[in-house]
Amino acid sequence: MNIVGIAGSLRKGSYNAALLLAAREAVPEGTKLEIESIRGIPLYDGDVETGTGVPGVVTDLKNRIAASGGLLLVTPEYNNSIPGVFKNAIDWLTRPPADIPRIFGNRPVALMGATPGRGGTLLAQTAWLPVLRTLGTRPWFGPRLLVSGAHRVFDESGRLVDEQVRSQLRNFMSGFAEFISKG
Repeated sequence: MNIVGIAGSLRKGSYNAALLLAAREAVPEGTKLEIESIRGIPLYDGDVETGTGVPGVVTDLKNRIAASGGLLLVTPEYNNSIPGVFKNAIDWLTRPPADIPRIFGNRPVALMGATPGRGGTLLAQTAWLPVLRTLGTRPWFGPRLLVSGAHRVFDESGRLVDEQVRSQLRNFMSGFAEFISKG
């Protein structure tokens, strides 16, 4: 089983990119987590789409998601909501609209996130739900993974050093893989 994972931050040293890397190590046997990036996706502009079409970086990502068994969105929380750069990437992935069922339709999706603050990305994850519903995904509502105090959970090199979070991450990834396999 193949899961595509995307971190919603462009920042070097992103806690969410670090969480995604740790998730790759936490997947159960028989599951592969393919890490993809939103780096290089331009700001959505309908004139660009009309003039030159969907950018190749977007088309490539769409095809990887379409070929996967599930999608893992690792979301930061900016101003109590979805990061603009992450939402922009999803907006591009819905172009043209006829592709939405192929990319997102009934696709299992899980959300997790990390933040230095105390809220653990709860508000960002909640803000994603109407978007996921609109796209026709099949969200997994297993135990949430809300990593707060991320500056204490990861070391300077971005390695997960908190054993409690590591255990939660293993359980999260096992639960999501089981959800996908049950279709």
